[in-house]
Amino acid sequence: MDVTLLGTGAPAGLPRTDCPCARCARALGAGARAATALLVDGTLLFDLTPGAAFAAARAGHALSGVRQVLLSHPHEGPPVEVPPGLPQPARVPDGRELALMSGHRVRALAMDAPGTGYAVTGPEGERLLYLPPGGAVAGMRGTLDPFDTVVMDVTGRPDGVALLRRAGAIGEDTVLLAVHLDHDVPQGAELARRLAAAGARAVPDGTAVRTRPVPGTGVRELSRDEGPYRAPRVPRRTLVLGGARSGKSVEAERRLETYPDVVYVATGGTRAGDPEWAERVGAHRERRPASWRTVETCDLVPLLAEEGPPLLVDCLSLWLTDAMDEVDAWDDTAWAGGGREALRKRVAELVEAVRCARRRVVLVSNEVGSGVVPATASGRRYRDELGRVNAGVSGECEEAVLVVAGRVLPLPG
Repeated sequence: MDVTLLGTGAPAGLPRTDCPCARCARALGAGARAATALLVDGTLLFDLTPGAAFAAARAGHALSGVRQVLLSHPHEGPPVEVPPGLPQPARVPDGRELALMSGHRVRALAMDAPGTGYAVTGPEGERLLYLPPGGAVAGMRGTLDPFDTVVMDVTGRPDGVALLRRAGAIGEDTVLLAVHLDHDVPQGAELARRLAAAGARAVPDGTAVRTRPVPGTGVRELSRDEGPYRAPRVPRRTLVLGGARSGKSVEAERRLETYPDVVYVATGGTRAGDPEWAERVGAHRERRPASWRTVETCDLVPLLAEEGPPLLVDCLSLWLTDAMDEVDAWDDTAWAGGGREALRKRVAELVEAVRCARRRVVLVSNEVGSGVVPATASGRRYRDELGRVNAGVSGECEEAVLVVAGRVLPLPG
């Protein structure tokens, strides 16, 4: 199945007309995106948008072979002129299926927001799912076969991606393409980084993609003009470092927001009589998807050893505080009399558990060694030991990043 993305932007396009924001200011040239529209095998057009014919021509296609034009969402603004010879656009009622002369079968799917999703089966059995902006499939039940390609609003509806993953519609080898891209997310390298963490990617307007079987395997891969490539492989273990209020927890949560049934491990516990701490904990809980399960514990080794859904540990700095409490590491005499060895043993066990983890793990920790030197011996001890924890865990992670002022800096390893 050949799919040409004539546009990949939000309905208003990118940059938006008369928008002064920095993201629109940078969305120029190759970074500009027209409203999303898809041309499938030259015969099926999803979402007729302004300039679709010119976009098709730039991509080396003509719309003269299109036999069906389907709309996925209400189109606001002035009516779009239908090019001569093109069928009138239509929306298919939810649950109905069209059988085209080209051999394509198109089934309309109900959404949880205004619009219609379309599941397309090609003449050779390849399967494409295309969803409208801001929409997720409604009422999914049971287990579905994975689609070869899913084209949807990944940045606007990460929970919709999680629902598809839970149902099996997105498998490990599904090509997940982000469209309906607006100025609410950074573009360029930062967009690519965020999408890669979700196992997705964005492509420029006019990109032609094809899903095809790899000889000798049951795997499918995506091909573009510059050659074949697979969907991004998500790292199993990631360490997210940052200072206070840097955005490190938000970054960690964002990395798992497209995955269902995440286990959120809160190492801070509860603090009776501390309303400010309770407010912090409440803010974190409200940010997290409702499908996530929270476990309050510092006993991380058994959780890391278990098979299961992704694990988000927030954070290692509070885990270290608990570990130092248990060995009385704050007292100089206890520290010299065996506390140091006991703590280092616990850290080594944690690092080994991270090394052996088979589930996806995102760990959060504070970076405290770059500021003012603590005034007390116990404070300096904590700073030093946290540096050792971070270095040990980082050494066992495929990916480590540092968050500064809300911006993410990948750390080469």
